Formats: sequence, C-alpha cells, structure tokens
Amino acid sequence: MSAGMRNVGIFAHVDAGKTTTTEQMLYQSGHIRALGSVDTGTTHTDWLDVERERGISVRAAVTRFAWRDVAINLVDTPGHVDFLSEVERSLRVMDGAVLIVSAVEGVQAQTEVIWQALRELSIPTLIYVNKMDRIGADAAAVLGQLHRLLSRQALPVMAPIGAEASFEGGVSIADERSAAQHPWADAYRRMLLEGAAEQDEALLEAYLEGRPVEDAALSRVLVEGVHAGALYPVLFGASNRGIGVKELMDAVLTYLPAPGGSEEAPVSGVIFKMERDPVMGKIAYVRLYDGVIRNRDTVLNYSRDMQDKVTQIRRVQGQKTEDIGVLKAGDIAAVYGWSRARIGDIIGSPEGVPGEKRLAVPLLTVQVQWRNEAEYPAVVAAFQELADEDPLLDLQWLQDERELHLKVMGPIQMEVLTSILLSRFKLEVSFGAPSVIYKETPAAAGEGFVAYTMPKPCWAILRFVIEPGERGSGLVYKSVVRGEKLLESYQNEVARRVPEALQQGLRAWEVTDLRVTLIEGEHHVWHTHPLDFVIATPMGIMNGLANTGTKLLEPMLRFRLSVPEEYGGKLMNELVLMRGEFGAPVVRQERMELEGTLPVATTLDFPARLGSMTKGRGTLTTFFDGYRECPPDVDVSRQRRGVNPLDQARYILAVRNALSG
Repeated sequence: MSAGMRNVGIFAHVDAGKTTTTEQMLYQSGHIRALGSVDTGTTHTDWLDVERERGISVRAAVTRFAWRDVAINLVDTPGHVDFLSEVERSLRVMDGAVLIVSAVEGVQAQTEVIWQALRELSIPTLIYVNKMDRIGADAAAVLGQLHRLLSRQALPVMAPIGAEASFEGGVSIADERSAAQHPWADAYRRMLLEGAAEQDEALLEAYLEGRPVEDAALSRVLVEGVHAGALYPVLFGASNRGIGVKELMDAVLTYLPAPGGSEEAPVSGVIFKMERDPVMGKIAYVRLYDGVIRNRDTVLNYSRDMQDKVTQIRRVQGQKTEDIGVLKAGDIAAVYGWSRARIGDIIGSPEGVPGEKRLAVPLLTVQVQWRNEAEYPAVVAAFQELADEDPLLDLQWLQDERELHLKVMGPIQMEVLTSILLSRFKLEVSFGAPSVIYKETPAAAGEGFVAYTMPKPCWAILRFVIEPGERGSGLVYKSVVRGEKLLESYQNEVARRVPEALQQGLRAWEVTDLRVTLIEGEHHVWHTHPLDFVIATPMGIMNGLANTGTKLLEPMLRFRLSVPEEYGGKLMNELVLMRGEFGAPVVRQERMELEGTLPVATTLDFPARLGSMTKGRGTLTTFFDGYRECPPDVDVSRQRRGVNPLDQARYILAVRNALSG
C-alpha cells in the first residue's frame, strides 16, 4: 500500500476550467516555475498543436507532482463529448476523481455523463466549483443543481467568502472554530452536519440533541463516507486567480484514498493510453495494481498471450520524461519497448485489474478522402497508427475498393483528426458526410443450414436455430450438440466464428440482440479439415438470416432540452418532426425543460439549428440510449465488405484462396 501516493483524474464539461486548475496545481506545488495559459496555448498538459490552437483537451494527459510529501499522479482528461473514449480509459486507472463544475454554467451535459460513470465504478469523488470570481457565479444555486442533478450527498466542506469580483476564497466548515468566526458560514455547516449525520448514528444523535459535534468525529465520518462512495465533498475556488487550489490539493490528500496493491504479489496492470515517439517507438502508459516491473524485464501481455520485453520505464511530466527504471504497485508510468501492445491490454495477471465502463459509443461512420493517389498508402498507415491509439475508430480498410472508413463520435473529433494528420503526418485529408451506424436483428425465429462437402477434401455440416433476443442483449450463443457428433475443437471454432459472421447481416450492418443455438453438427473422420468450420459457419449463419429476415435498428439519444419559454412551442413542433418522443414540459424561471428520446439520424444538424432558433439561448444535453427498431419507411443498407456467404460458390473460393495464401 503506497500511503504516500494518489492517482487522481480531473474531469469536467468543456470550458469548466480543468486545464487551468491542473496548471495551478503544478505551479502552486512548485513543480513548474511559470504558469501556462489555455488562451495563449502554453499549458503543460495540452501540448498537441490542435489543443493549443483550439484551447481544448483532446487527449488525456498524465502528469505528476508532490504536495506535502505525497506524490500525486494527475490525469487531465478531455471535456468534450467527442473524446469520451479518452475519459473512459482514464476512469479505469483512477483511485479518486475531482469533478470540476463552473459556478456560472453549473452542471452541464458532459458533467452528468461522467458523474454516472464515476458512480457506476464507485470512484471516490470531490466536486470543485470553479470560476467563483466570474459575473453570475452563484454558490447556492450550483449546490441546488448538484443536489437535483447529481446527488443529495454533495456536501460543502467549505463556505465561500464573497462571489464574483469580491470572491476571496473559502473558510473550512469541517473545523468548528473557523466556521464559528464567520456567521454566514453557519448555513453551510448545517448542510454538512445533516448530510454527514445520515451516515453515522453517534453523529446523528449528537446533532439532533444539539450537542457539539467533535471535528475529529466529523472528519472520520467524512473520510469513510467518501471512500465508500456515499459522500462527495464540495469546494469552491477561482483557478485562474489561484484561489482555492491549495485547499483542493489538501482535500485530495485528506479525502481521496491511496492506491492499494502489493509489490510482493504477481504483476498485474493495464495499458490505458498509447502514444508514439518518433525515436523510441510505441509508449504504453501502464497503471500497475500489483507487483514490480523493471527495465529489461520480460512481462506477460495477458490479453495478447505473448511475452514482451521492457526497454525503458519513464516518468512523464507534461512534455518532460525521466528514466526511472522501475514501476511499482499503485503507480503509473510510461513503458517503452512493447511494439505489439494495444490500449486496454492487461499485463500479467487479470486478478487485480478493475473492469471497464463503456461510455463512448461511436454512432457515426465517415469515409476518409485524400488529396492524391500518391498519398494513399501514407494515409492508410497514418490511420492504422491512430486506430492503435484509439481502438474505437474501428478502422475499416476496403482494399479492393481503395476506401477507408472510420467510426466517430461527432464533428469536433473529425476536425481534430484532420488537424492531427496535418501536424503529425504532414498529410491533408478530408471526410465525407457522416452517416449513422445502424444495426440489424432477426425479424422472426428460423433455421440456418449448411452442408459444406464440395469441392473435396472438406466436410462440415451445421444447423443453427436463430431467434430474436431482448433489446440490448447482444448475442447469446450456445451449442446442444454432443461431442461424439462434432468434436469439441470444431465446436470451439464455430463458437469463435459466429460473432464474426454476424458483423454483416443482410444489409451489411452488424446483427445484434439474438440467440443462436447450434442444434446439429457433423464432421467426417477423413474428409474434414480444421478450417472447414471457419468457412461453413458464416454460410450457415447467413442462410439462417435469409430465412428469418432482419429488421433495422437505429441508435437513439435520451435528451434534456432547456429553452426560454417563448421558443417552447416552436421547439416542440421541431421535435415531433424529428420523430422525438417527450414528456410534459416543466417550466422553471421562465425556461421550459423537456426530456425524452430522439433518433440520432434526425439530429445530426440539430445542435446548430437549435442555436439559430433560440439565438444561442437553448441548451441540449444528450446521452446514448441504446438501439431501437426503425419505422417501416426507413430502410438503409451499406456496401458489404468481401464476398457475401449467401453466394456460396464464390464465397468458398474467396475464403479458400485467402486461407491458403
């Protein structure tokens, strides 16, 4: 257990002041001598050209500093929803989180998405209300919003002194003496005591009987509550003026837990970020949960089932790195020399590694366009490298058609990809119009059959039952065939190939939400070749889908819309035209709020239209809400990759050639 260390992620909606807060932490802890600025593009954690130009973070940045003799590994994550995959990977390796909320804008779209993920992974969280010095900053209103949208257990541990231009910082209310000196702090202290008392009987008794609550008892209940994911301390500050940052760093040490893990246990870790160095090659950022890794050690990559040698272990601090030669349980460092590693790979034993939370679901696909034919190979290589660093791009290279397709979260990500290709690879690319990623599901139950017995030598007979499943259930596969009819090794091959076969249905979209059962299977003692079931499985599955037919599914968004009341009627009409479904509107302070669901397909240009329809005063929050059946008049196919297994003769030839080649 490393008591002298913390692993903390900083999370926020774009523009809440996350990078400025990180910069102040580095400065006030003495780690950097001069402050960088987001506006002038000189911060230590945003160093990609595109980050400096746009003033937004697109990659999670790892940095490290010490505060009161405790080492803090800080991961500054992107705030824009298009880079949610970076946030998702960082969440997995944090022991604690600081969620930053703007005192002016309050809880925003991305704040809620991240909050849900932090809660599902039970990561202890502090809430830092930043920008208290701005016009319109209102601590009480933000606390009300935190309670309404995030949790009733968000409890202030400090009371702000002043607001807007007169903001001077805060006073600790966990400490009775300091709270008593400021009469206006009393209401905040009461809120803190009431929330904490709900967690502890002795505290509750003292509070209800009007006896003084001891600071030590209150502090113990707070720390236990935060570690258990039941309480969330709230602090106030103005990072651009450096106010409240020291108190925030103190709170990180007081409330957020140190990493667990043992150096004596077998190695166990995860790669949560990949970068590429022009000289050193791939850099794998590793969070180690157990064990020790040293330079020149050979370590098992559990996910790829291979051994890989460490050439160097370096500590990364912004753009500076130093060779530290060793990575111990609980810590984070950059490992060099693992050329075949990928993001998400588990190193050593999977025992100590926590699960991951899927937040980012790319719902759009785009085609890449390049300037001239001579650059085509370089563009393919560049995108293959980027897909290594962000597997969600799910690069599809159609070699015969000379096409590249990727999955994206939204328009900002496309702009950033264009910018990265230019600055890092010196390549100019553009993208076609984005299209929505649909899925298919069986329309009814039915059977798929294949007898692959020609041209010899081959023998594979399979019969599947295909049935529709619950929405969101994915693929459920099982076999009821006995081992003497079909050897276990062949059955395993079929089980491996069914998900691959379902990557393209009748309209070439992925097929999901279905049950597939193998009810009959046969091999031949002499004629069966082990690869026969690789060829037969897709033919049997496609035969089944041709018999059941498929329905199209489209991605849906759950939305919350807030607009000035006078635009309400116009927007409700607009939502109906977009096939939206919503509940009764709620009116609060001359604004109308609507909640409901919308198809992604009809909303691609809605955020831009909303801006012009409401003169920039409407706000839209959306979350992915799963796939649902399309109305009958929507029928969208896409181009199939490779030969269709329904065309059996051509398919057999194509796959046999590929396998022998």
